[in-house]
Amino acid sequence: MRPSERLSLNQITTNRWSVAEAAEGCARAGIGAIGLWRDKVAEAGGAEAAARAVRRAGVTISSLCRGGFFTAPGALEDNRRAIAEAAALGTDLLVLVCGGLPEGSRDLPGARAMVRDGIAAVLDDAAAAGVRLGIEPLHPMFCADRSVIATLGEANRLAERFPPERVGVVVDAYHVWWDPCVEEEIARARVFAFHVDDWVLPLPAGALLGRGLPGEGCADLARLHRAVSAAGYTGPIEVEVLNQRVWDLAGDEVLARLRAGVDGDLGEPVRA
Repeated sequence: MRPSERLSLNQITTNRWSVAEAAEGCARAGIGAIGLWRDKVAEAGGAEAAARAVRRAGVTISSLCRGGFFTAPGALEDNRRAIAEAAALGTDLLVLVCGGLPEGSRDLPGARAMVRDGIAAVLDDAAAAGVRLGIEPLHPMFCADRSVIATLGEANRLAERFPPERVGVVVDAYHVWWDPCVEEEIARARVFAFHVDDWVLPLPAGALLGRGLPGEGCADLARLHRAVSAAGYTGPIEVEVLNQRVWDLAGDEVLARLRAGVDGDLGEPVRA
């Protein structure tokens, strides 16, 4: 099976498209799944309307982004809403970007405890809705403002506090490619999702919009693909690119490029 046969479009990769436009683009490109973002779901009229638009296109929903930000005021209520949205969309995976330091704080251990306690507080809600929680560690440069969970090892240790069928990790190439322990940590991980994107130089200011399409940068995506496959992951390969240059391209061109990049850069086909 070629990697592109398991491809999912993370909607932010074609950020100018609505839910319906992105789902229809996936159908034209032969991409069978899409990962949605909550702001786009809201613009579509809510979870039920977004789900109908995706179903009309003949596409499935691989994930919802995002929950988390447990260090911010109102986090528990917002995560409960996100869990309900995921269930209404028909996806069983809510991606967690865990949150940075609380405003004015330097207490990193305290922030990490808030993340742990936040996941524990919404775990029953997720279980009742049939939604899994995927902890996505972010590159350490985002520790202050976006995620105090900064390595895959840390995400694994956090996930291991909770039932294996309910809490796991999201392996995102942009955030973990540099880690000298990445293969060891993937081998022991509960991998709920695999996000593919590349590390392209020079990084823009802030680095948030610095991701490239597969094959454009210096991340060894084939190595990560081999590692998640060896760990038993057979789910969607979700391409998630935040980059203004990519957003400025026509959506159909982006989909053609990412299909070619995934097949060209992720290595040999994986046996079904």
